[in-house]
Amino acid sequence: MLLHRLFGRSRPMRHFALLDAQGCCRALRQVQDHPSQPGWVEVSEPNASWLGAPLPAGVRVMPVVSHTRAARPLAA
Repeated sequence: MLLHRLFGRSRPMRHFALLDAQGCCRALRQVQDHPSQPGWVEVSEPNASWLGAPLPAGVRVMPVVSHTRAARPLAA
């Protein structure tokens, strides 16, 4: 286990912002997995100046949607 931790590839840290009902940033977090509580959105980078304000345009990371082969529509 120790060797795996030393030489294995770890997942990169991701940045998240907690948004309230009005869309203002209430907290920032850096973790490997998406937080399980509602209201967290992934952002490209954290910035403490966002606290108490709406997120600037373009900082949200859009999730990648992947479809299984069975779910893809067939060509006519």
